[in-house]
Order: sequence, then structure tokens, then C-alpha cells
Amino acid sequence: MTTGNDDHEDFVRQWEEWHAAHERALADPHGFLAVTGLYWLDDEPTRFPDAPGAWSVTEEGVGVRLDDGEELVLDGAALQGHHHFGTIPERVSLFARSGDAVIEIARRGGHHILRPRHPDNGLRLNYTHTPAYTPDPRWSVTGRYLPFDAPRAVTVGAVVEGLQHVYDAPGQIEFELADGRSYRLTAFNGSRPGSLQVLFTDATSGVTTYPANRALSVAAPDDRGRVVVDFNRATNLPCAYTDLATCPLPPSENRLPVAVEAGERIPRERSGGR
Repeated sequence: MTTGNDDHEDFVRQWEEWHAAHERALADPHGFLAVTGLYWLDDEPTRFPDAPGAWSVTEEGVGVRLDDGEELVLDGAALQGHHHFGTIPERVSLFARSGDAVIEIARRGGHHILRPRHPDNGLRLNYTHTPAYTPDPRWSVTGRYLPFDAPRAVTVGAVVEGLQHVYDAPGQIEFELADGRSYRLTAFNGSRPGSLQVLFTDATSGVTTYPANRALSVAAPDDRGRVVVDFNRATNLPCAYTDLATCPLPPSENRLPVAVEAGERIPRERSGGR
């Protein structure tokens, strides 16, 4: 016979396993904590202190000119001399190796960027953990997915001043919290087919949680349109740890008036190490 206490312990165990995996991914040798620079490319070939080559953007897309003795490796192929990476779609990244480092070539908000990632970056080496609220089942609720007749293009701001992101929103998620009130959040497409992602702020933002945003992944709706909205698994975006990020801000309708005391809190890196 399964007791309520057993259910709670299982809920906490599953959350701990999930959060441990999330922490490992964050601290990956080439994860966001390893980023050492954020560079905006233009038509003027430019060298940067933490990446080989002179980088620019032409009609052929992003290009690099490598001097003698300089090399990048992309998909197992060695790159030398002058190389064009072609047109990079929005929100796509290419990762070229340079010794122990990885050089990210990407496009964000219509701009081409370069973001070197070095495993020995101090932010990564000094990272210990991200504080989080104690997992509580009351913050995990069953919601309802409300698809739009057709995906809607939603323009949102970014943590980088003047930058904008455009996402296709397939629908909204409706749910009710313990206060008895019903809420709706606009959802974007998630990383897995059919899954969703929600960007939001709430009354804890800027108090105990990162002020700009948090993200929540939601598994694909079942055949009745039901989804699990588990705020215990709300995570920080890279901008919560480093200024070398271009994270999107939530749509205006995703600013919850209630204090969601669940999920990840302000990182120690942003709270004076507390």
C-alpha cells in the first residue's frame, strides 16, 4: 500500500534527480558558465582575445580568416586559411573546436555573434550549485493546453538592450493555483517534438528569483489536451549567471501577479555569493 508520505518522498526524489542532472548540464566544460566573451560581428574583420582568426560577416555569411598555425575543427574537419560558415538561421549555433575551447558561431535577434567557451573560465571553475526552493507538490498542477488556430509570431525583448526575439507561439496553457485563481501563459515550442516552453516572471522576481525571467519546460499535451505545469522545475536562463547572454524576456501576459515560491532562485553569482 502506498501512503501519502511515500508519494511525497517519491516526488522529492524525482525532483532531486532532475535538478542534479540540470546542474551537471549547466557546469558542462563547454556550457554557458564557460563563455568568456560575447562579440557582435560586422563586415570589418576583427580579432578577439579568446578566439583564433579574424571574424566578419559578408553576403556569404559568417567568415573567418585563420593565420598560419591557427586552426578550428568543425564536425571533425580541420579548418585553415579562409573559411565561410554560410548563412546561420536564427537561434541556431555552430560549435567549432579550438584546442580545449569551443567557439560558438550563432545568430540571435537577427545579429551574428561569436561566443567562445573555455573550460577554465573562472565562473565555471568556481560554480558550486544553484539554490532552489524545497520541492512542493502543491506547485505541480494539471493544466490545459489551448492551441491557437495557427501559430502566432510573438516579439519579445531581450536582456541585451535594443535586441528583440521573435518566436512562434502555438498556443497558451491554462491552469489554476492553490489560490483558486485561473491563469494563462503563452507557450513557445519546446526542444522536443510537441513539447512547450514557458517564459515567465512572478511576484518573487527580483526578490528571491532572478528578475528578468525564468523558464519552464512542459511535456507534450496528452490526447485530452492536459499538461503538467510543475513550477518546481522552473529554471534560470543563462543570463541569470552571466552578462554574456542574449536571453529573451517573457511576453507581457506571462507576468504572474502571484508569488511562485518554487523552482530555482537567484544564483549565488548574482547575490554576492550568499
